Amino acid sequence: MIKVIPRYIINFVVLVLVQVLILNNIQLGGFINPYVYILFILILPFETPKWLLLVLGFLLGFAIDSFTNTLGMHSSACVFMAFLRPFVLKMISPRDGYESETLPMVKFYGLGWFLRYAVILVFTHHLFLFYAEVFRFSDFFLTFFRVILSSIFSLLIIFISQYFYRSSTRRK
Repeated sequence: MIKVIPRYIINFVVLVLVQVLILNNIQLGGFINPYVYILFILILPFETPKWLLLVLGFLLGFAIDSFTNTLGMHSSACVFMAFLRPFVLKMISPRDGYESETLPMVKFYGLGWFLRYAVILVFTHHLFLFYAEVFRFSDFFLTFFRVILSSIFSLLIIFISQYFYRSSTRRK
């Protein structure tokens, strides 16, 4: 367990930097905002305690909030996502349960399983984040449209990153 902590710290820093330096500067038509930093929460080990998920979700969101001046919106959305993660994992659990020493990734459970897992969590994160941002329902459909487009774009980048992770681990 101690051996993997530096890897997760590096993942955390890299995802925050990619989000802040590259992806936050991409806005397609004012509707699509890709948020890939949440991949950190998605790929945490199954055995991660719930309290640690919430703490890491807060720290991840706080890091993004600090750089983007968004006053806790990312923190609250990440904590919400981290809170839902164990329930989603239980809901989509394979018949035999999760194997030890595996991670919630395409590499271990296949594209279909990861698609269900990522779509649910990314969509709920984006839904929470965008509605917290506008904080009114008068633009309900416009905001929902932004949620859908941003979720699709974020998921596309997340799946591409899963492919690179998968191919880089095969070469070793």
